[in-house]
Amino acid sequence: MLVALCCMACSVAGGSAPPPDNRPPAERWPPEQARRWQARAGRMVGCNYVPSTAVNDIEMWQKATFDPATIDRELAWAHDLGLNSVRVFLNFVVWREDAAGLKSRFRRFLGMAARHGVSVMPILLDDCNFAGRVAAAGPQPGPVPGVHNSQWVSSPPLTMVTDQAAWPDLQRYVADVVGAFAGDRRIVAWDLYNEPGNSGMGERSLPLAEAVFGWARQARPTQPLTMGLWADFNDPMSRRLMDLSDVVSFHGYDAPSGFEAKIDLCEAAGRPVLCTEWLHRQGGNSFQSVLPILLRRNVGAWHWGLVAGRTQTYCHWGSLPGSPMPAQWQHDVLHADGKPYDAEEAEFIRRTLGSSK
Repeated sequence: MLVALCCMACSVAGGSAPPPDNRPPAERWPPEQARRWQARAGRMVGCNYVPSTAVNDIEMWQKATFDPATIDRELAWAHDLGLNSVRVFLNFVVWREDAAGLKSRFRRFLGMAARHGVSVMPILLDDCNFAGRVAAAGPQPGPVPGVHNSQWVSSPPLTMVTDQAAWPDLQRYVADVVGAFAGDRRIVAWDLYNEPGNSGMGERSLPLAEAVFGWARQARPTQPLTMGLWADFNDPMSRRLMDLSDVVSFHGYDAPSGFEAKIDLCEAAGRPVLCTEWLHRQGGNSFQSVLPILLRRNVGAWHWGLVAGRTQTYCHWGSLPGSPMPAQWQHDVLHADGKPYDAEEAEFIRRTLGSSK
């Protein structure tokens, strides 16, 4: 009955049902296609970006708290450092509340980034839920003083990850966002799912991760798809993510020797390698120690954090409520006024990236 009603509606409107899509199903890129993409993209060195005025990605994207003035100013600072890309988190609950508005604001963001010579890698799903609460649109709680990323919530709410009855909404979200920007050259790649299995989810997140690759490929994006390895790189889940990705990506907060070992494991796939999260200064993972490795090995790189703000990711993991700003920041590069956390470090970044162009 529903099919008949839909066909009748098409007839009344004077149109007709769309022709069937007879193209072969979209598949994982061959290695040669991935390498051609890497050659076109060139050197990619950027950061994970949340504006300093946002406590999480909901506050970053919803209408009431979207802050284009701050975003434009801070993307200019990224360009001044020599960065040419940003990785940004979207959130399902913002789309569910206002899909058209989210896409409009994201399109505006892409325009600002492009004006500053910065490409964008969007992230659609994320299991990280440091706040320990259910993601919801609307006013977000303020940061807990002294606590690293205290109000970060997952995308979607974690109960939806294993509830396949809820997946049609997630499929519509992925199809809508990827489909809207599938041919946008300002997007360098799609990171479909950040750290699947985090927040105690483990391999329960793998079925959704696999499904998301299929949903995204149905939109036939011109950009590659990836999901980053972040835990045990040799476990079945990590191997599966590697086997599904057009380009291989990983998170590396290790000291140099362990960091290079992760690159070795990823390079074994025979595809371009991207490090989508790094920078852990107190663990020996610094710009001076890791950035030269990334450039030498031709690994695209996005360190965590640009401007110290409401996420408080300059605090160390596990920092306690009321902890003061640490003398040695874990993440981030600039104060909210644009002043570098470490002037020598900022000059090293500019000099290293400028000389490597």
